[in-house]
Amino acid sequence: MLMNQSEYMETISNIKSEIKRAQYHAVLGANRELILLYWRIGQIINVHKAWGNKFVENLAADIKLEFPGATGYSVRNLKYMAKFAMSYPDEGFVQQVVAQIPWGQNVVLLDKVSDDEVRRWYIAACAKNGWSRNVLVHQIESGLYERQALPDKVNNFAAVLPPQQSELARQIMKDPYVFDFIPFREDMVERDIERALVSEVTKLLLELGTGFAFLGNQYHLNVGGDDFYIDLLFYHLKLRSYVVIELKTGEFRPEFAGQLNFYLSAVDGILKTEEDNPSIGLLLCKTKNDLVAEYSLKDVTKPIGVSEYRVTGVLPEELRDQLPSVEDIQNRISFGA
Repeated sequence: MLMNQSEYMETISNIKSEIKRAQYHAVLGANRELILLYWRIGQIINVHKAWGNKFVENLAADIKLEFPGATGYSVRNLKYMAKFAMSYPDEGFVQQVVAQIPWGQNVVLLDKVSDDEVRRWYIAACAKNGWSRNVLVHQIESGLYERQALPDKVNNFAAVLPPQQSELARQIMKDPYVFDFIPFREDMVERDIERALVSEVTKLLLELGTGFAFLGNQYHLNVGGDDFYIDLLFYHLKLRSYVVIELKTGEFRPEFAGQLNFYLSAVDGILKTEEDNPSIGLLLCKTKNDLVAEYSLKDVTKPIGVSEYRVTGVLPEELRDQLPSVEDIQNRISFGA
């Protein structure tokens, strides 16, 4: 029987997928056992914490003597185990939820997040997106929970989208977006920010979130012989929708919504197929008046969200005041010469 090349490639792809799935479950299973071990050790430490501070130091030394090749049992890590067990008293919750992420990420959450609900949200997001420890730190420090999970975001999704898609669109939206990887300049215009975002598209996709595929900037559309250019065009794999992003360096104005509504109609008419859901628009403005934005979207027929963005390449004022001025530096250099 002759081998069909396409069937062979599909078969190989399926086998590779099964191997990767098995490897992932093996790693996840090993991680779960490690997390539960650390939790149980933490429980024991907490039961005997009345023995004093030296108990943990002696325990670390004795473990090292008994298991010289083992790592992860330093005094510092043993104290984290105790804090971990104290923070999560329910073993079932540890096994089903917390053990989905590695120990390093759990330590980050113990250090940086005190609220149980917020911590649970980050655990789920970390497990879903496979964030490394550094990425998790970045997401927490940029206030991702407050920017994405909290409900006060300006959009008309509920009015113009089916409930399931509306909820998903609301979940992926943030306010504000933080572009802290862009060098800040006072005289920046939309095109400067756009170029900076495209040059750092990997970081841009991290800020936008999971599921975004970048299709291009200044994306050309010809409508009735006239040329139009979309600032940034994406496709969201889970929403199965095109996502049009328009950047504005000033405050939100009602006419921005009309322009974006037109772009969405053009994308739906030219690019969208029967398999795609309605395209979604996102206006990113330097500032916005929420009430003005809400009224502007009230009778718009296309799904649009309005968010602010932050370019944080400039030092905070309180930090700037503590640094020497240019004149101070020049005087010191002259004095030294």
